[in-house]
Amino acid sequence: MELTGKTAVITGGAVRIGKAITLALAKAGCNVFIHYGRSSIDAEITKIEAEGCGIKAVTYSADLGSEAETDSIIPEALSHFASIDILINSAAIFPDNDTFNDINSETRNNIFAVNFHAALLLSKGFANQGWNSKSGKIINIVDARIFRHESDHLGYCLSKKCLWELTTILALELAPSITVNALAPGAILPPPGKDETYLKRISSNRIPLMKNGNVDDVTRGILYLLENDFITGETIKIDGGEYL
Repeated sequence: MELTGKTAVITGGAVRIGKAITLALAKAGCNVFIHYGRSSIDAEITKIEAEGCGIKAVTYSADLGSEAETDSIIPEALSHFASIDILINSAAIFPDNDTFNDINSETRNNIFAVNFHAALLLSKGFANQGWNSKSGKIINIVDARIFRHESDHLGYCLSKKCLWELTTILALELAPSITVNALAPGAILPPPGKDETYLKRISSNRIPLMKNGNVDDVTRGILYLLENDFITGETIKIDGGEYL
């Protein structure tokens, strides 16, 4: 896909990896529809930075825990742009009370609503635009930790495993008009509440390449999957070999 002039919807596109993806697409010539939850100030800053690349940027707040608000995202984007060519399902939550003993039904339901179900609903809305001779791209941001059985963050890991499986199913379901792939980042940014020492500890103890990655590693993967029209149903790990 030639990215210049295309339009992308990025969930969680105002902060962390989502912001990096938004700005990378803007630099590549994509118009961007920046979804955010509560990060209104960050969203406006990201919008201004994206518009500095000479493209059109729109911000929109929606609670991905609400099916009605999630369903409003694609129609809202289409009210600003003629069509949506790219969907990046990046938004996720990573709560602390997410172990087998601690997780409750409210936390579990919210994790799955945001991390998995929202991506399913958005993919359906994206696919229902009607494609004819056009082609579209969906990229799901999963997590490299799904490739190892870990006991912490039970709901988060299960929701990301579901999103990983959805990637393959949708790749089959939506071919040939839409390709669907995933990126699985590893030690890229510290989790909320952690700092760079967290990444350094992981790098020295668990990563064969003995270093952590950065958001540029992720955005290069995004651009590769978007620009290649002969890849679908694949997941690229960006983890320095941590989950081999």
